[in-house]
Amino acid sequence: MKRYQREIVKYTAVICFTVIFSLIVLPGIIVGLYPQGSGEKPPVPGQTQAPGPDIQINVYRHESGKVVSVPLEEYVKGVVAGEMPSTFEVEALKAQAVAARTYAVSKVRRSATGNPAEHPDAPLCDDVHCQVYRTEEELKKLKGDQWMAEGYKKISEAVEATAGQVMYYQGALVEQPLFHSSSGGKTENSEDVFTSALPYLRSVDSPYEEDAPHQGESVSISMATFASKIKSVYPNAGTISRDTVKITEHSEGGRVETMKVGNASVTGRRVRDLFGLRSANFTISFTGSDIVFTTTGYGHGVGMSQYGANGMAKAGFGYTDILSHYYSGVEVKPVTAQ
Repeated sequence: MKRYQREIVKYTAVICFTVIFSLIVLPGIIVGLYPQGSGEKPPVPGQTQAPGPDIQINVYRHESGKVVSVPLEEYVKGVVAGEMPSTFEVEALKAQAVAARTYAVSKVRRSATGNPAEHPDAPLCDDVHCQVYRTEEELKKLKGDQWMAEGYKKISEAVEATAGQVMYYQGALVEQPLFHSSSGGKTENSEDVFTSALPYLRSVDSPYEEDAPHQGESVSISMATFASKIKSVYPNAGTISRDTVKITEHSEGGRVETMKVGNASVTGRRVRDLFGLRSANFTISFTGSDIVFTTTGYGHGVGMSQYGANGMAKAGFGYTDILSHYYSGVEVKPVTAQ
C-alpha cells in the first residue's frame, strides 16, 4: 500500500512540474526563440510570430516622422503599388509581392539586433532606402478612383494569392531579395556592385526585356564639368582629357567595373552616381568638347529585373519560375517561425 502511495505522490509532483513549466518557463523560452526587437517601445502584438495576414509591422514614415503599425499583407500591397506598375502581368506582380514580403520579414527579424540608423525606431521605412510604401489613401489621392478600382484591385489579388510566401536559400530566409527596373540583358553578381557576395544574387541572363524603357539613352557632359566632378572626389586625378579617359574593366553582367580617368581608377558605380546615369551599363564616346555616356537598363542590376519579370510572365512563366531564375537556388514557401 505504501508503494502505491509513493507512486501517487511521484506522479502528482510530475504533473505539478509540467503545469508550472507550461505556464511560466515555456513562455520565456518562446520569447527567447522569437526576439522582440531592440527598441524601447513595447513590441507590436504578433510581431514575433510567423508572419501572416494579421501580423503588424512597424514602418517609419518620412513625411510625418512617425512610426506606424501596418498589417504585413497590407504593407506588401502598398510596396507592390509603389514599386511596380499595375499594368504588369499578374505573375510579375506576384513575384514582386514575394520579394517585398521576404525583404520585410527579414528586416523585422534582424531588428532583434537593432534597427537601421536612418530609422532607429522601426525596421522598415517607406522610401527607396528600404522599399517604397504607400497607403491606400495615399494611392487613391495620387492615382484616382479608377486606378484603385482596377490597378489596386489587381495588385491586391496578386498579393493575396501569395499571402505568407517568402524565399528561402538552403533553409535560411533570404535577407537581400534585391530588384531593379531593367538590367539591359544580364543581371549582376552582388559583389560586383555592393560589398557582399551572396549565393542567390548571381549574374543571370535577362532575355525578356524587349519592352523595357531606357535602352540606348545618351547623356552628354562637357569635359570641363566631367573633370571638375571627378576631381571633387579624386583630387589627385591629374590631367583629365579625352586621351586619358577609358573603360578598363567590365563586370560579369556587362557593366563598367572600372574606368581610368587621368591618374585615378574610378568604379562604374561611382561614375553612375556622380553623373546621375540610369545604370553603370554604359559606353563612352566623345563629341567635340563633350563626353557622351550611352546607357542601357535602369538601376543597380542586382537581383530581379522587373521588366525582365514582366517579360517572363508574358512568355508564360509563373511567379515561382521568375523568382527562381533571378534568385539562384531559392525556394518559395510559406514563412516559418525561426
